[in-house]
Amino acid sequence: RSCPTGVFLLDVKQNELKMKPAFFSKDSCYLPPLRYPALCTLRSDARADEYQYIIHGGKTPNNDLSDKIYFMSLVSKTSKKMTFQCIEKDLGGDVPEARYGHTINVVHSRGKSVSVLFGGRSYTPLAQRTTEKWNSVVDCLPSVFLIDFEFGCCTSYILPELQDGLSFHVSIARGDTIYILGGHSLQNNTRPPNLYKLKIDLPLGSPAVTCTILPGGISVSSAIVTQISDTEFVLVGGYHSDNQKRLVCNTIVLEDSKIEIVESVSPEWTPDIKHCRMWFGCDMGKGSVLLGIPGANKQLIPDANYFYILRCKREEEDKEEELTTQICSQTSSEDPGDSTPFEDSEEFCFSAEANSFDVDDADTYNEDDEEDESETGYWITCCA
Repeated sequence: RSCPTGVFLLDVKQNELKMKPAFFSKDSCYLPPLRYPALCTLRSDARADEYQYIIHGGKTPNNDLSDKIYFMSLVSKTSKKMTFQCIEKDLGGDVPEARYGHTINVVHSRGKSVSVLFGGRSYTPLAQRTTEKWNSVVDCLPSVFLIDFEFGCCTSYILPELQDGLSFHVSIARGDTIYILGGHSLQNNTRPPNLYKLKIDLPLGSPAVTCTILPGGISVSSAIVTQISDTEFVLVGGYHSDNQKRLVCNTIVLEDSKIEIVESVSPEWTPDIKHCRMWFGCDMGKGSVLLGIPGANKQLIPDANYFYILRCKREEEDKEEELTTQICSQTSSEDPGDSTPFEDSEEFCFSAEANSFDVDDADTYNEDDEEDESETGYWITCCA
């Protein structure tokens, strides 16, 4: 069935972006449009090219916060149509409260896997809410949650090294280790140069979680990380402060249980990117990042584009990142206003391995593609 969800398929070819609502199987649960959920992928051990999306939390269209967790996977693929299945998972134990702006990662230890959830923001507790500040948000407690999907149970850990709540931080998982970088503390209104190393051990008994504070962190929030090799990542975007975007790029290298962060050559940002007040985007997989700027900038710079693709390459491939400057335009009548927090300005979440959902463009008949017209998807073509 086709349902009003926030999931779309994006196809970028020859400087043209095409967007199509995703189809879901009849046994799927409803997946509402969510803003700022935590999202990661869970790969199958048997077939590494197949994986599921894990989606937790986020803001619903009614401005409520979700505490639900969903598994989304591709169940069928034909020449013209792909169908996903979405399942809501029931959890027990120390279930994380509803939140947004947090992260979730999958770690592997001793042949087992768990998901690790950290950070985010939630609404002020009901007992403390007033009519004037009903939708006020606070930092979630800096607890680390381990989620075992095999048994559907959650366990929370309070670590002495984690004193303040964080949101819109970066988390990178490798093996049994997660690195947490940057983030924004709502309570202090700061972006401390955090760099934490969480190590998860999964023996036969109870899991062990340890945290180490490392030097060499970066003060940034809402940054995007894309992987360019097995051990190398590129960090791009985000904000230094409430009135300053971060135009510097960094290369992150993970080797031998160590992390190295170095400044890399930044692309030649276009004038509209340099002068826009805020930007948003996400990792497209395989070293590509989709960047967007709000449509309000069109009033100031008539020739401004709305979407860009940043293609990051390894040093031996190319010494600097390449910015594709014309991708897609969109209309916007919404004025973000001076009071819009940067961390609430990211308008979408997009995640996929490059070419993972490619569909053959050839117009070949296949009876499996036949479907009632009322449920047929449509393509939205945008061009600058």
